[in-house]
Amino acid sequence: MNAEKIVDYIVTWLKDYAVNAKLNGFVIGISGGIDSALTSTLCAKTGLPVLCLEMPIHQAKNQISRAYNHIEWLQKNFKHVSMMQVNLTPVFDSLVASFPPVEDEEQRFMSLANTRARLRMTSLYYFAALHGYLVAGTGNKVEDFGVGFYTKYGDGGVDLSPIADLMKSEVYELAKYLGINNEIIKAAPTDGLWGDDRTDEDQLGASYDELEWAMKKDELGKTALDFEGRQKDVFSIYKKLNATNKHKMIPIPVCEIPEEFKK
Repeated sequence: MNAEKIVDYIVTWLKDYAVNAKLNGFVIGISGGIDSALTSTLCAKTGLPVLCLEMPIHQAKNQISRAYNHIEWLQKNFKHVSMMQVNLTPVFDSLVASFPPVEDEEQRFMSLANTRARLRMTSLYYFAALHGYLVAGTGNKVEDFGVGFYTKYGDGGVDLSPIADLMKSEVYELAKYLGINNEIIKAAPTDGLWGDDRTDEDQLGASYDELEWAMKKDELGKTALDFEGRQKDVFSIYKKLNATNKHKMIPIPVCEIPEEFKK
C-alpha cells in the first residue's frame, strides 16, 4: 500500500468534509488503542482543532497511560490539539445503581458494557455541540463491515468514519508510517468495556488477521465447506458474527406504508 498517498487522501477528505459542513474541527475519544490513535493523528494533520477526550470508566491503568502518552505526543507534533479527561466512572456507577436487579448476570454484564460505550458517545456529542466539532469515528473495515464489533449508538454513533475502509493490518501500517507510539502498536487490541484485561481476540474467538482473511474469502463467495481445521473454524466464527451483527451494518428499517392506505 502507498501509505503517503492514503494518509494525504484521508486528511484531505476530513478537512474538506469539515469545511463544507461549516464546522470547526473534530472531537475524538482516545482509548489508548491503535484505531483512536490513528484517527486522532489523521484529524490533527488537517490543521483544524482536535479535542481529545479521555473518558475512563473503571479503566485499566495501562489503557489510561497509553491514551495520555498518545495525546502528549499529538500535542508535541501538532498545533490546535487539546485534551480533556471526563471521568465517567461516578456517572456509570450511579446509573447502574438506579437499574433494577436482574437474574441473568451474564446478560446484565453485556448490557452494561454497551452502556459504557453509549455514555462515551453522549459525552463526545456534548463537546461536539459545544464547540461546533464533528465526532470522528474510529472503526476499521473488519469491525464496521465484517463482524460488527462495536456498540450500536455507542462507538458506532459518529459523524464520519475516516478509517472504515481500512483493514486492521492497514491501520497498523499507517500507524507505523506516522510514527505513532510503539506501546500502542504493540498493545493487544481491546475495547476497554469490561474493566478487565480481556482482549478483542478473547471476545471474538479469532485474531484480526484471521478475520481479515475470512472477510476476503467471504467476499469471494466461499463457504465453510471450502476449508478445514482452523480455517474452517475461523470462517464459521466470521460468518456467525457477520450474521448476528448485520443489524448494525445496514440502515435502520423503515416501515413503508402503501400509498393507497394514505389516501
